[in-house]
Amino acid sequence: MFYVSSLFAGALVMAFAFSSYQASAFEKETGLQGDLIDVGGYRMNSVYIPRPKSADLPTLVFIHGASANLRDPMGAFRDKLEGRADMLFLDRPGLGFSERGGPQNGYPDGQADAIAALMKKRGIKKAIIVSHSFGGAVAATFALNHKEMVEGLVFLSPATHPWPGGIEWYYKVTKAPVVGWLFATLVAPPAGLVVIDKATKSVFAPNRRPDDYIERTGAYLALRPRAFRNNAIDVANLLEYVKKTAHRYREIKVPTIIITGDRDNVVLPEIHSRGLHDAIAGSRLITVHNLGHKPDYVVTDLAIAAIETVAGKKRNLDGLARKAEARIATDNFN
Repeated sequence: MFYVSSLFAGALVMAFAFSSYQASAFEKETGLQGDLIDVGGYRMNSVYIPRPKSADLPTLVFIHGASANLRDPMGAFRDKLEGRADMLFLDRPGLGFSERGGPQNGYPDGQADAIAALMKKRGIKKAIIVSHSFGGAVAATFALNHKEMVEGLVFLSPATHPWPGGIEWYYKVTKAPVVGWLFATLVAPPAGLVVIDKATKSVFAPNRRPDDYIERTGAYLALRPRAFRNNAIDVANLLEYVKKTAHRYREIKVPTIIITGDRDNVVLPEIHSRGLHDAIAGSRLITVHNLGHKPDYVVTDLAIAAIETVAGKKRNLDGLARKAEARIATDNFN
């Protein structure tokens, strides 16, 4: 019995050592990009790109989705928008290189407050908030609780409303106090390395994922035990949160555009995007045929046109959507 116990203890030590080594390797390979700023007892990481005098757009704040970090929206938008606006790309609390803070940051309202504090530290009084997926719930809450800081909203495949069926089993396991910590430490890093290529491709499906997407966006950072568990807690808390909050979206009055695909298999467009559009008076819903969950990468030009429209410029969004559909059809055929 002692021998078996010793073997088990040794295996645990080796697993913990591997997990720690792998997490450090992920961070070293990705590298900190941004500045860590105290927002009230914990630090958030962000990249701030100031606007030149020739800028033609208001300040833009980008909120990434689940299992992601600031490099995801930055990889899609920075090169195409730099020089046109102040831009703030941030790691949500507990993801990327941002610290978690208190338990309130396991919910969209806590994260919205954290982003508001970060914006104030950065000297940003008001911005167009651009969000993707889980970030949509944070952006909608931000618009409810920090109205004075919102100039407009662009939602990309948002997750904002109650949905049927719940969440994947591993989110529930990882959220649990002790078992979840063990699962995130011992199982997630090695298992994640095996499935990350397939998993990221499924997020883009039926569209093609860029070949360099994993490296470009630092996707491995989500496999670090602490980040993996924080992300699982975020996702596990979301359903009950939106059940209590979605009815308030009708309070949002700023210019709003929602872009979704009709082949999104991550969130359900008819529940989330349609529900958000129905709730926000004057909002505009653009549905792109054969688009999956990543409009930020697959139809970036349309997303930028949506930002421009919210900023008051005239853009033919329906025409751009149809052109995007034609391009997607060609890409899928080839």
